Amino acid sequence: MKPLCFFLLCIVFVRLSMADDATATRIHRQIESTPMTQKVALSNDQWRKVLAPGQFQVLREAKTEAPYKNAYWNNHEKGIYLCGACGNELFSSDTKFESHTGWPSFYAALAKDKIIEETDTSHGMSRDEVKCARCGSHLGHLFNDGPPPTHLRYCLNSMALKFVKATKDR
Repeated sequence: MKPLCFFLLCIVFVRLSMADDATATRIHRQIESTPMTQKVALSNDQWRKVLAPGQFQVLREAKTEAPYKNAYWNNHEKGIYLCGACGNELFSSDTKFESHTGWPSFYAALAKDKIIEETDTSHGMSRDEVKCARCGSHLGHLFNDGPPPTHLRYCLNSMALKFVKATKDR
């Protein structure tokens, strides 16, 4: 009797997993089919189905990843950095610089309409939070201690980004 119960439980878990995979696929298709000029509006439950746990914490709960232990702080390849949630093109490697903070830092976004800046008063201080304009995901913070020509430092979380390496066509 016990092997049969175990077998039936396995079938139930496989079916639930397949249902979750189908839901995640449907949500991914919804994001991909939404024109880049339109907002992506998903519930946190939907985002949970398509983002890894660490990504969800950073992008949807505004957590911060550890410095120097993230994917892009020391990336020197040419390319474009996209929103890790919706794929919106946000920053170019041409504006990335060494901030010595342990997070990827940029002095300018690709375009002003790609990001939203909001006041963040968490942790007992006032900072400018940077969010994706398309899906509202938390990317990091903006400081005024960057290099010329803007003197800005967009200090971002690698988990909030996806890097697309430049090709000859791009």
